[in-house]
Amino acid sequence: MEYFKRTLNTDCENILGRFQATASVRFEVFSAIWREINFSSIFYGPMEPNKCRVFTRLVLSVAAPYLLPPYAFQIRVGGLYLLYGLYSSQLTTPKEKVRLALKDWDELMRFQQDAVDAQHYDVVFILRKLLHERAFHFTAMPNPLYFKVKRRQVERQGQQLCETFIDRPSRAQELISTDMLEELANVHEHYENLKRVISAQTDQPILSLVKQNLVPKLRGAVLTYYNWQRNQTEFEDQHAESDRGAGEGTSNQDESSRRAQLLALIKSKSYGQAVEASKSRRHRQIEIASSDTKSEPAPNVLGLKKRSLKKESLRKRTSGSLHSMNQGNLNRELESTTRLWRLTMVDDEKIKVETNKRRFKWNQKDS
Repeated sequence: MEYFKRTLNTDCENILGRFQATASVRFEVFSAIWREINFSSIFYGPMEPNKCRVFTRLVLSVAAPYLLPPYAFQIRVGGLYLLYGLYSSQLTTPKEKVRLALKDWDELMRFQQDAVDAQHYDVVFILRKLLHERAFHFTAMPNPLYFKVKRRQVERQGQQLCETFIDRPSRAQELISTDMLEELANVHEHYENLKRVISAQTDQPILSLVKQNLVPKLRGAVLTYYNWQRNQTEFEDQHAESDRGAGEGTSNQDESSRRAQLLALIKSKSYGQAVEASKSRRHRQIEIASSDTKSEPAPNVLGLKKRSLKKESLRKRTSGSLHSMNQGNLNRELESTTRLWRLTMVDDEKIKVETNKRRFKWNQKDS
C-alpha cells in the first residue's frame, strides 16, 4: 500500500508540475494535459470490485491535499481539476467520495471567494458542480481511525510537501487583508473624532498625535514589501539556474568524493570498536583487533570438545536466581517448600470430629 501511495503521489506531482509550467488556471489547459498523458488510465487493470474500491479511495485521498493550503493558488486550482477528473473517471458504482475534514470547509469557501474575486469562473463552476453532485464527504478526520490500532510513524503517514508548489511565507499579506483594513479605518476614524472632542474642551494641541492617512500608508508599505519579495524570488531562481549550469560538470566528481569519504568514515568506526559479546560468552576475554593486524583463532588448550549450550528452563533459572540472591539470608524454613496448599488447615486449628456417633445397623429379624 505504501508503494502505491508513493507512486500515486509522484504521478500527481507530475501532472501538477506540467500545469504549473503553463502559468494558467484555465480548465481547458489542464484538460489538454490530462488527455495528453491519459491520466484516466490510472483506474485500468484487472482488479476485483472490493480491491478496485480500495484503490479508488486511495487515489482520492492522495489527490485531496493539493486542494488545501499551504499550496499556491494555481496548484490548488490544479488539485481541484485533478479531483474532478478522478471523481468523474472512476469505475466504481456507486462512486467513492472525496474525504475532507470538517475544519477544511472554511478554507474551501475562502478559495471559492478568491476565485470569484479574480473572475476565474471556470474554477467556480467546477467546484460548485462537485458540491452539487455531493462529491465531498466531510468528516471529523481526513483519514479514518480504527480502534486498538497503533499509529504508524509520521514519515510513513504524512505526505511530504513539494517545495516548488508552495508559496513563500507572506505573513504581511495575510495579516493586512481587506477586512482588516476596513476595520482599522473605522477604528482610526473613531479615535480621530474622540481626539477632536477632547481638543475642543482643552487648549492643548493634542490632535497632532493622530497619524494622518494611516490605512493608505500601511497598504502602500505592504505592496512595496510584496514587490520586493517577488523580485528577490526571481533573482534567486536565476542565480540558482546559473549555478546549476556552471557546476554540472563537477557534480559527479564531488558526489563520488563525498561517497568515498563517507565509506572511509564508516570503516574506521566499525573496525575501531569492539562488538559486545552475548550473555553466555561474557566470561571470555574480548580483544580489539585493529584493521592492520589479522586475528588468529584461539588454540584449544584444554582439549575440550565444543558443545552447543542448552538453554535452561524458566523454572530452573528462576529458582537458581532466587537462591543465589537470598543465599545466607534465608533460613532453612524459608528455603524449603511450604505444604500449606489444597485448602489444608494448621494443626492447632483442626476441629476434633466426634467419633462416638451411633451408627445405624440394619437388622433383618426385626423387619
